[in-house]
Amino acid sequence: MDGLELLRQDHDRVRTLFTSFREAADAEDGTQMAELVGEIFHELEVHTAIEEEVFYPMIHDAGGQDLTEHTDESYEEHHVVDVLMEEIRGLSADDPSFKAKMTVLMENVEHHASEEEDEMFPQVRELFSQDQLEQLGEELQAAKTRHETAATTKEDLLEQAREMDIEGRSSMTKDQLAEEIGKRSER
Repeated sequence: MDGLELLRQDHDRVRTLFTSFREAADAEDGTQMAELVGEIFHELEVHTAIEEEVFYPMIHDAGGQDLTEHTDESYEEHHVVDVLMEEIRGLSADDPSFKAKMTVLMENVEHHASEEEDEMFPQVRELFSQDQLEQLGEELQAAKTRHETAATTKEDLLEQAREMDIEGRSSMTKDQLAEEIGKRSER
């Protein structure tokens, strides 16, 4: 898959979670908001990690000053989101600043994603061949799998392996389980 498309799909997944959070907030459903915050934070942590590990280093110096500045700004926007997530983690859903901080986080992320899609991605698409974008997609997906696996417990992986009827699962390490699940998922 084209790396820019993979990143856009991540953005869309987070936007969908934001919509669900806003609906839960409107309904004053603290339990649902708390569950969604967990999902949102997981998606954001994996996404920012793969951008910072693979995407930004690839493009930082590839397209002149404008792309370099966009990339530097993106690193800082990620930092702001990290700070907000850390503050939100310390709050309960019924804390008056919980929804306010989540609103600021969502607005920042939506701005960041739109800026990438509207300004950065078109520049990258002009600079790199389709083969390079496909290679980027493979590298991003590999990094994504690695980060998602790191955030998944062995028990969760064992459950997935059971559902996939993977033989020998009970004697596998966490890494072996993740690798086998990854292989089966690619089919």
